[in-house]
Amino acid sequence: IYSMVLFQYLIFLKKGGEVNKKKAILIPEKVDNFFPYKTVRPNQGEFIKSVYDSVNNKRSILIEGNNGLGKTVSSLSACLPIAIENDLKILYVARTHRQHDRVIEELRTIYKKQRVSGVSLRGRNHMCLNIVASKKSNDSKSHMEVCELLKSKKICQYHLNLEQDTFDFLRLQQQISLRPYTSSEIQDFCRKKRLCSYELVKSSLSDIKVVALSYLYVFDPIIRNAFLKTIETRLNDVILIVDEAHNLPETAINISSRSLSLFVLKQAELEAKKFGNETIAFFANFLRIELEKIIFSIRGEQIILPQIILEILQKLGNIENPIAFFNNLHKVGNSIKQKLLSEGKTPRSYIHGMSEFLINWINTMEDDSYINIATSYVTREKTQTGKLEVLALDPSKITYPVFSSTYSNVIMSGTLQPLEAYALITKLPENTVQSFVSCPFPKENVLPIVCLGLSTALKKRTATMYKTMIHRINEVVTNTPGNIGIFVASFDVLSSLLKEGLEKVLNKPLFQEYRGMSSKINEKLVLDFKEYANRGGAVYIGVQGGRTSEGVDFPGDQMNSVIIVGVPYAEPKPRVKAQITYYEKYFPGRGQQYGYILPAMKKASQSAGRPIRTLKDKGAIIFLDYRFATYYCRAFLPSWINERLKVLPNKDDILSKEIQEFFKAKD
Repeated sequence: IYSMVLFQYLIFLKKGGEVNKKKAILIPEKVDNFFPYKTVRPNQGEFIKSVYDSVNNKRSILIEGNNGLGKTVSSLSACLPIAIENDLKILYVARTHRQHDRVIEELRTIYKKQRVSGVSLRGRNHMCLNIVASKKSNDSKSHMEVCELLKSKKICQYHLNLEQDTFDFLRLQQQISLRPYTSSEIQDFCRKKRLCSYELVKSSLSDIKVVALSYLYVFDPIIRNAFLKTIETRLNDVILIVDEAHNLPETAINISSRSLSLFVLKQAELEAKKFGNETIAFFANFLRIELEKIIFSIRGEQIILPQIILEILQKLGNIENPIAFFNNLHKVGNSIKQKLLSEGKTPRSYIHGMSEFLINWINTMEDDSYINIATSYVTREKTQTGKLEVLALDPSKITYPVFSSTYSNVIMSGTLQPLEAYALITKLPENTVQSFVSCPFPKENVLPIVCLGLSTALKKRTATMYKTMIHRINEVVTNTPGNIGIFVASFDVLSSLLKEGLEKVLNKPLFQEYRGMSSKINEKLVLDFKEYANRGGAVYIGVQGGRTSEGVDFPGDQMNSVIIVGVPYAEPKPRVKAQITYYEKYFPGRGQQYGYILPAMKKASQSAGRPIRTLKDKGAIIFLDYRFATYYCRAFLPSWINERLKVLPNKDDILSKEIQEFFKAKD
């Protein structure tokens, strides 16, 4: 009997720890009809059952599951039978286009077992095939306006073809509503037929069961209202899946925040003169001069009283009703945009932008979940300028209206703990199930190490410190067989490492992320880096909290080791202190944790998980900052890292030996 048990266990290990799904935690029969694989991974059955039970009872679930668990296919398989049975739509929100397409890839595996439709949705400006519209617009809003103009003048051939070739349009519409498609696939066959891919997808959405899309479609109130009309659905009839949900609080704050630069005010003045409105030109000039006095008297950023705008208006003397005046600015801005559109020009109005900011400023004056900030800074051309901001502090103002209205919410990520903190910050429904699914990775496949004696704390950022860090980085690079990722606390740290000679000491090519890099260039950089996995290896360096450190997977030899340089604490600016103070007011004793420590540790944890994406992956995770070994930080590292964490002294060759032995064991 003992021999048989041992034999079966060895087979289990040989298969990468997968188990027959019938013998694991029993997957509900309805889910089993959709789950596309013959086996489930360790703990995957627990994840599936938790999600299914919660959604089936119309409850939300906040669930943490590590990489390699198969969260995407698990959540889809658990929700689809409920969605079909109750005639609901599944909206699957994630941060990047790459993640949206991954949803469609998993839906295709499900489709082989059960017929189900799905699409990854991108914005109009990303899907548009009309070169003129793309050239005439600079953002999604102006693209929409240019598009509407071209349609109304009947000079967009792609849209005209929809009306003229109704047979092709209806055939493609039916085709899209029958199986899963990525938006790029739809673009490809619309390009061949010279049809508008955006309108085709838009008109098909009401018949599609699963839509993968960005956070903004669901959480931005204006975009959400328009989108729900398009898909002919109410939030009550939606199962919402939020992937990489650790990003949501920051996204929610960005949605609610606004800014107005001195440059925009100057352009608003010039625009008003151009269109013959001297009153608005005088106002924009007066406001800019008064704000310059405030902004140029400060260094960096400073919180200012919201009444400051009203005081400036009082100085001006001829504006009795500020709200009426700002609303009039808005109307003038709209009329300018319409005039530009009719002339075939880009519909950009600085007066319109100025008015929207000022209306928002007035509307939030009495709300303690907003602060007003003035910032002074120097441009690339070395000229001093500045801006005003209305900064939101409470993400729940954006998340609560959604979470409280849906049929059910599945909020998931690999880095959500402490779950209670997340539930409070985003104001999830009180009956939300909180669940943690333990790590499925074999212990011998992960080597997490903290090096003592190193830190990127501001007072410790010296040339000597950076040179020591470079030495430790080189030890890891030299003893790692393939690719290595380095994710640093900030671009300042990245710049300092390069200045002190990082690239010169490395024996592998270096791929460098830089500030302001577009998603397209970043994607190419990552692909080029990955190609070195089987060509002796390369080194990628970027920042924690960036696109690559959170939105890209590096399975197998695409990243064998990852080095985390520094804790990515936010610079202690007034806005950060205000966030801490706000959380302290509403969650006494937890302001510092919620507003300062947790955001940094989530970025570090996401970066640390890049090499470990599947059960068979093996990777070393090196933290080059002693603070990761302190209770203050260590308590917020994922358990699969924390339980295995080694702490090493800052001495030569000790780290080299650990890395060497770890990868020898792999061989």
